Amino acid sequence: MRFPKFSFPKTIRVGKTSVRIHAAINFLIIAGCCSFLLTGSIISFATLIDQAVHRPPVQPQNGCNGHPELCDRRYSEITQVGAHESAFVGIMPSENQDYDVTTQLDAGIRFLQTQTHKNHFGQLALCHTHCLMENAGLLSDYLLEIKQWLDTHPNEVVTLLLTTHDNIPIPSFDHAYNVSGIKPYTYTPPLLPDHKTPAYVPLATWPTLAQLIAQNQRLITFMDYGAPHPAAPYILPEFAYFWETPFDSTSPASLSQCNMDRPMHLVKSEKNTATKKTEGFMYIVNHFLDTEVGTVSIPNRRDAARTNSWSGKGGIGERVGVCTEKWGRRPGVVLVDFFERGEVIRVQDRLNGFL
Repeated sequence: MRFPKFSFPKTIRVGKTSVRIHAAINFLIIAGCCSFLLTGSIISFATLIDQAVHRPPVQPQNGCNGHPELCDRRYSEITQVGAHESAFVGIMPSENQDYDVTTQLDAGIRFLQTQTHKNHFGQLALCHTHCLMENAGLLSDYLLEIKQWLDTHPNEVVTLLLTTHDNIPIPSFDHAYNVSGIKPYTYTPPLLPDHKTPAYVPLATWPTLAQLIAQNQRLITFMDYGAPHPAAPYILPEFAYFWETPFDSTSPASLSQCNMDRPMHLVKSEKNTATKKTEGFMYIVNHFLDTEVGTVSIPNRRDAARTNSWSGKGGIGERVGVCTEKWGRRPGVVLVDFFERGEVIRVQDRLNGFL
């Protein structure tokens, strides 16, 4: 059986006018692209205006990390509010912060967490899950921004928590620290007899903020997996010093608990209870909510002000109260999304006894 040949018409008639189909399609594609770019430009411009008008206030630079009273406290004795996924900034649904790292630091944030991957060029980059999904640029550029801030704020101590993926070798991180120029600011604990491995620092012997400032070792770096390494003894193993609560919570009710989630070896050995061993750890409370969109979780902007408040169900005050009662000490860090929403800097002051 033969089928009749069929071919698409090259033109269509609109009224009395003939229009070439390919030309029409090209016009629609170009018009769509222009509309997309124009819309994006309008949104970006509106965002810049909004951020300029509602920029978070700058914290006064008094004493150590904004308070003279903190100067004589050991690093392990303070509580910090941290910016979760601090490098992922913008208006897209997947981004965790509204303001860049410099603004975060200006406002009083002293603990920054971010996620690292290798990009498609093999470079060490700040990517969310995968560099094709969210790419905030090179780690060296991010470190340079922090370095430039430290240059102009000589009485401030900043902590950086790097989460690692893709089995990135530690020398790659050391290279980024060298390229950015930030390495001279790093804190390195005393070394073991091999002169390569940092010794463990018990909580009771951490230096005070004043000592760190006097030595100009004002950047403390932790990494979840891969540290320590002789190439970078200033990158400390997170889970030798901290444990963490669960993350990816989607309900305010889940923010009313304070269970240990990582590291798994500590969870298994101590069975999520306060013991002599857990007394030797600081801990990080992951205090942020996600929203499920189909099978994807995105940061919950809508409820961030309530989540980041002191009072109310699912607020930081309730959470810290539960944690302190269960573990016998305040958390070392409370990680939040959209730090300027709510009252996290006042919460930080309150947890350190200033309100």
